[in-house]
This record gives sequence, structure tokens and C-alpha cells, in this order.
Amino acid sequence: MALATLFGNGPEELISIGRPGLKVKPEHVVLVGTRDLDPQEREMLRQSGCTVFTMREIDEVGINAVLRQAVATFDHLARIHLSLDLDVMDPIEAPGVGTPSPGGLTYREGQLIMEVLADTRKVQSVDIVEINPILDIQNRTAQVAVNLLASLFGKKII
Repeated sequence: MALATLFGNGPEELISIGRPGLKVKPEHVVLVGTRDLDPQEREMLRQSGCTVFTMREIDEVGINAVLRQAVATFDHLARIHLSLDLDVMDPIEAPGVGTPSPGGLTYREGQLIMEVLADTRKVQSVDIVEINPILDIQNRTAQVAVNLLASLFGKKII
């Protein structure tokens, strides 16, 4: 997992890129929509100290409640970085990803996440990963990414 490397775990040649050791404090990381983890990833996340909201939690309490908790975990930070991994979306919404897994976020849940993050005015940088045009259907995944980013950058319904 790339995240483990950012936490300072893994091969020395990877964790020392840029500078040695930890790049991101685990307590500053919030994962939303997690599902389909391999055993090693699951254990690393449990031990890391980062905040993880699984799809089960989203199903049980709703995306709004999860978002409020997520935002509260970084309320003390002046700025945040968003890593938007399109694998988090359900493959019906975003089919052009490397590791599609049923049961992901709906399009509207993704939009609400972006809208709430935009409202914080704390997002200073973003990266988007896991768009594979070869696997995409009629450019749907890329269009989902563009629409999500538009909301993150402040596009509003009214």
C-alpha cells in the first residue's frame, strides 16, 4: 500500500524518497469508503492510527454522519490534501479503474463528499488516481472525476 510507505513502513528505498522516514502522520489521515482490503492492508490500517470509515459504516449511519466525523478529525489543520482514488466509487458509476469492487460509493455520495470538503475551504491540493481509459466505458470514469473535481472546486447546485 502506498499509504504504508507514507507512514514510514516498507522498503527503505521507498520510505526515504525525498527525505527519510514518515511523510504523513497517520492521525492526519482519513479514509472514506474503504472496502475489499487484503489481510496485510487491514492489519496495517488497524495499527496505523489513521481514521477509517468503511462502506459498512456509510451504510449504517449515512454519508453525512461519516463526513461530519471525518471533517472533525482534521478540523485543527489549516489545510488538507485530498487523494481521490476512483476505485472508491461503485464500478457502475466508475467502470474504468484498475481494481473495480462492487459496493462502492454512489455518484451522489461522491458529490456530497466533494461539496462538504469544498465548504471547509481547507483543500489545498488534490491527486486523482485509478482512471484507466482502456477499461473505461464511454469515458464515464473520467467524466465522474471531472464532475467530482468541479464540486470540490466550488461548483454549486444553486
